[in-house]
Amino acid sequence: MFLVTGGAGFIGSNIVTSLNEAGATDVVVNDLLGQKGADDDAKWRNLAKRQIADVVPPAEVMRWLEGRKLEAVIHMGAISDTTASDADLVMENNFRTSLRFLDWCTQTRTPFIYASSAATYGDGTQGFDDDWSVEALRHLKPMNLYGTSKHLFDQLVSDRVSKGQPLPPHWAGLKFFNVFGPNEYHKGKMASVLCNVFERAKAGETVKLFKSHREGIADGDQRRDFIYVKDAVAVLRWLMDATSVNGIFNVGTGKARSFRDMIVAMFRAMGREPKIEYVDMPENIRGQYQYFTQAETANLRRAGYNADFTPLEDAVADYVTGYLDRADKYN
Repeated sequence: MFLVTGGAGFIGSNIVTSLNEAGATDVVVNDLLGQKGADDDAKWRNLAKRQIADVVPPAEVMRWLEGRKLEAVIHMGAISDTTASDADLVMENNFRTSLRFLDWCTQTRTPFIYASSAATYGDGTQGFDDDWSVEALRHLKPMNLYGTSKHLFDQLVSDRVSKGQPLPPHWAGLKFFNVFGPNEYHKGKMASVLCNVFERAKAGETVKLFKSHREGIADGDQRRDFIYVKDAVAVLRWLMDATSVNGIFNVGTGKARSFRDMIVAMFRAMGREPKIEYVDMPENIRGQYQYFTQAETANLRRAGYNADFTPLEDAVADYVTGYLDRADKYN
């Protein structure tokens, strides 16, 4: 039996899909499925095609775990809004809950895979090398509360390793970069730019992207390491099977692409000429806006992961034609 926390969310539900496709139906989802009266794109829709053994609300999960024997805990649940400002709530959900799962997996000798984030790297001035030693992690300075909560947990795990303290028999942290793809619809403004602009583009409207406010960088040329969710899940599933591999790994393609590249690829997938307008970035986010992220993937490759990542244009085409432009857009 597998426990997938955040299993009705974006990456979590795609993990459930992957487990089902591999023949696993004893999958328990730990999540909240949607608020009353907020049915459009509610998270429960992400599970409508899946087979699961149970849905356990977050408030009940530690009690549910008592006496259980699991094949793995896959911990994706978190408050992932980078604009979140309730520090107590974020730390309870992202740090203390993660610690409870880590301790349970340590005590029960259960493999533990958890989601970290590229947000731990802050503005990128320290680079994007996933050296997870205590000393290396100390130099990172996340730019928001979400990134900080993830960074603090990475540091805790690294510190336990350095001191030889007990950990699960197999564990891995995944620093996800800019993941996009099916089942992100409930995320609203935190979904990918592609997801947020598709319907307007389909209706013939012009897509708006931010102007650059940094010398030497063209409008729309702000770059991210965009990784298709299917590739992100493939990395996670490989790490689950690679039981001799422990550590914290970047999950990105290793190749930064611009927002303009992504949106041009979207229009091409729709068979249309690009219609893009560049607008001023709000002043309140200019000072903390990242202009470039790119995962260093050498750590993952050294560990033995050798699969290719889907090129951006191919990933966008699959997302647009296989999901966004269909009546049933769920994976």
